[in-house]
Amino acid sequence: MLKGLDNRLNADVLYALRAMGHGDTLVISDTNFPADSIARETVLGSLLRMENLTCAQAAEAVLSVFPLDTFVDDFAGRMEVVGDPTRIEPVQAEVQLAIDAAEGRPRPMISIERFEFYDRARQAYAVIQTGERRFYGCFIFRKGVIAPDATT
Repeated sequence: MLKGLDNRLNADVLYALRAMGHGDTLVISDTNFPADSIARETVLGSLLRMENLTCAQAAEAVLSVFPLDTFVDDFAGRMEVVGDPTRIEPVQAEVQLAIDAAEGRPRPMISIERFEFYDRARQAYAVIQTGERRFYGCFIFRKGVIAPDATT
């Protein structure tokens, strides 16, 4: 255990989050997402797992150390519901709450059509598969920056 870190973050996930740079993307997925095959095409090249968590729990843990990009509209995206792109599933609403809490203000995710989501996921730095069993628990986060201390 380490002080100050969310204990839901395992060593492999922390390594990937630390290695990512500004603009790199991270996928957080449910159990139905083709996570292993897509993860093989990412920069990291292997699947990360947070199998004992829901998507919202994983997002909350990740966002405790991961700054979201403030320069772009696609700082976070959710997979659209097929045939109903404006519908927000409960799992998506829960992740939106985690984003808003981390940001300290409402910042709505963009919606991404299913096959476009797969294409973007293949370009990601890494994929984390959670234990989420609800449909449409698929998200992409874009890493931002941490500003220098004002005191230095």
